[in-house]
Amino acid sequence: MPVTDLAGEAGPGGPVAGRGRPGWFRLERGAGGRWRLLDPAGERVFLRAVHHVEPSPPPGDGPLPPDAAARLRGWGFNALGLGAEPVRADGFPHLAAVEFGRAGPVLTGPGLRLPDVFDRAWPERAAAWAAEVCGPAADQTELVGWVTDAGLAWCQLPRAGRPTLLQLCLAQEPSAAAYHAAWEFVLALHGGRLEAVARAWGQDWAHRERVRELTRAEQGITTRGYLRDAERWAREFARRYFTAAAAAIRAADPNHLILGCPLGEGAGPEVAAECAYPAVDLPLQGWRAAPPLDSAHPFLADGVGWSAPEFRAAGLGGGRDRATGVERMLRRARTALDRLAAHPAAVGYCWGRWRDEPAERPPFGSGLLHHDGSEAPEHLELIAAFNARLARAERER
Repeated sequence: MPVTDLAGEAGPGGPVAGRGRPGWFRLERGAGGRWRLLDPAGERVFLRAVHHVEPSPPPGDGPLPPDAAARLRGWGFNALGLGAEPVRADGFPHLAAVEFGRAGPVLTGPGLRLPDVFDRAWPERAAAWAAEVCGPAADQTELVGWVTDAGLAWCQLPRAGRPTLLQLCLAQEPSAAAYHAAWEFVLALHGGRLEAVARAWGQDWAHRERVRELTRAEQGITTRGYLRDAERWAREFARRYFTAAAAAIRAADPNHLILGCPLGEGAGPEVAAECAYPAVDLPLQGWRAAPPLDSAHPFLADGVGWSAPEFRAAGLGGGRDRATGVERMLRRARTALDRLAAHPAAVGYCWGRWRDEPAERPPFGSGLLHHDGSEAPEHLELIAAFNARLARAERER
């Protein structure tokens, strides 16, 4: 029979490519080019998950609060994202994080939090950590796949002249393996001479300590020569991270998909290029980032919501009518959701937050619930209708 995708188009023939194992969540690509996520029973599903779902609070003197799982199902969600462990017992498919950042030394700095992947023991530590975390879950069919780390910060995109990843590694303490690896890296690019490095980067210094001084003052090196080397370094760093993490997970749990990690705004294209197959089966594609134009690789849209600046700007800009502003915001959100559903490489999405962040106020919060536990209609009316449309397409395929 022909393969029918969520957009209603039929592909000529059966699947031509796949990732994952039968009997578990896996991916298949039809002959027409559209990717599909299949559940353990082999049924197609467009994943609709929410991060950070909280269980319902215990009842007090008032009425029984709505059950979190029942709310999710009523709004058309069919999975749990990260940070929702107490709700898993209700039978939802879910994502889980390995958190390799807990397996060994971590590099920190302004906008930086990464495992020191240049530590010689990093692959062994990653393997041991994955065996402890992933091994016991290897037979759980309700697990969709593994996120390598949920809270990394790559600090690669230059922002307001702040230091990026290479500079921060060069400024680490000598006890960090990444410090020595970074200096060996840049010296090898410039004939082994420090003065050649400084000249290529448009700098006037003759000793390594000057890099640390600039970094402590949060002054980034932003010349073209430096940024060229910084991109190469970020790609090598990311390659080591994703390669070792994937090898560790697959050794401990060969059954589940690998989803990479949320890259965040600081990752940059060189990091995203390494968060890809074959190390990563299903990358988490940032909601605000433009999805790939081709359908060569599937993705899961992450952090969906309309509290991002481009949606807020539509809601706040022009006119005094608040209702009109919210409608502009929602029109932009509808367009983004329709594009996501039609994209041949999209197999699902994760809504960013269950509850508004502490400093957020409606109607521009990010949560499906407000601080007091009340529902956020500015999100739920649109997302519930979108979920219902996807569910209908799944039933009619």
